[in-house]
Amino acid sequence: MPGTNYTYKFQPKDQIGSYFYYPTTGMHRAAGGYGGLRVNSRLLIPVPYADPEDDYTVLISDWYTKSHTQLKKFLDGGRTLGRPNGVLINGKAGKGDGSDAPLFTLKPGKSYRVRICNVGLKTSLNFRIQNHKMKLVEMEGSHVLQNDFDSLDVHVGQCYGTIVTANQEAKDYYMVASSRFLKSVITTTGLLRYEGGKGPASSQLPAGPVGWAWSLNQFRSFRWNLTASAARPNPQGSYHYGKINITRTIKLVNTQGKVDGKLRYALNGVSHTDPETPLKLAEYFGISDKVFKYNIITDNPTTEETKNIKIEPNVINITHRTFIEVVFENHEKSVQSWHLNGYSFFAVAVEPGTWTPEKRKNYNLLDAVSRHTVQVYPKCWAAILLTFDNCGMWNIRSENTERRYLGQQLYVSVLSPEKSLRDEYNMPETSLQCGLVKSTPKPANPYAGA
Repeated sequence: MPGTNYTYKFQPKDQIGSYFYYPTTGMHRAAGGYGGLRVNSRLLIPVPYADPEDDYTVLISDWYTKSHTQLKKFLDGGRTLGRPNGVLINGKAGKGDGSDAPLFTLKPGKSYRVRICNVGLKTSLNFRIQNHKMKLVEMEGSHVLQNDFDSLDVHVGQCYGTIVTANQEAKDYYMVASSRFLKSVITTTGLLRYEGGKGPASSQLPAGPVGWAWSLNQFRSFRWNLTASAARPNPQGSYHYGKINITRTIKLVNTQGKVDGKLRYALNGVSHTDPETPLKLAEYFGISDKVFKYNIITDNPTTEETKNIKIEPNVINITHRTFIEVVFENHEKSVQSWHLNGYSFFAVAVEPGTWTPEKRKNYNLLDAVSRHTVQVYPKCWAAILLTFDNCGMWNIRSENTERRYLGQQLYVSVLSPEKSLRDEYNMPETSLQCGLVKSTPKPANPYAGA
């Protein structure tokens, strides 16, 4: 609550890798309200690369000269944020004239873990380092087959873990982050310095890629490392997701339009709005019917259903432990980036056109990367597969901040039929309450049925 502190404790037992944190309320992310998170493997579990000399986090983002409060006013007034004014690396825009202080220092001959996250509001970014290859080793909690890249497209909300070796002439080099899919490219730099190096970085920056076909092909090159262990000792590839029968297909179509003269974004014709009583609180206290309705969208929306936008809480039910196929279909001209809370999923395909069941023959059912974000290019679709085995109320949202803020998100309610503490814990006694349950005593052990 305003003016108070709250300590959140959690156990990162089932995921390793590179992440970042930020508040999902308001527009605090635009004011630098974010930071990197590193979850390392337990010492007894080997990782598929040698221990690096050091571990660096690179947070790249778009940037607006307007304050976060002004940007919020734009959105509340039904306006778009528009084109960003710049790009930042770890909160700074490099001058590029040799006068910048180095962000990181490298020892010649040593290798470094470099984690790259796009923490921006809406812009896909490309990241590269002068004269250096980046060996991709991890992506959002999964070890991947290791390939060298000159540059990486990092879409909003995504994180990549790389290994960079200081194997060039000892001097300064620029890290470069530039916008993708905008009419004009916005670029910034950050300085790397070799210990004992002599000489400034070259003013000749490496060029970035052009077009989204290049980016799509890079996505297709990413593969799960089937023999490596992640958070648990068993190899990642011991989970054969491609052999599990799909029990339900949910197609989510993103649209935009005006409601009462103001811009809104929607999924399957519904633009989500948060009720006064948080959704999980309403469900936990048994008053869901007073706050929202379940399943107001269909699994396979028609053109008629997506044409007109209505504003209300968007919550769907998914049966616990079912294996679900979710298809994101993007009929718009901009790149979308989607995130699912509480889960990792297998991003089995991203392709141009419109999805049909026949497209399943093109799925990667062997070594698609298990991750928590996926991008969808203009006039394209993406398919993900996962088992909903984590009870709770989970958010599927656009990582594009203005789209999320203006309704392009929904919630998935996954309840255990047994109401068992094995599947979901009771709400902590220190949890905050508001809305219709502000002064209501907590239910007595609602999940203690088994």
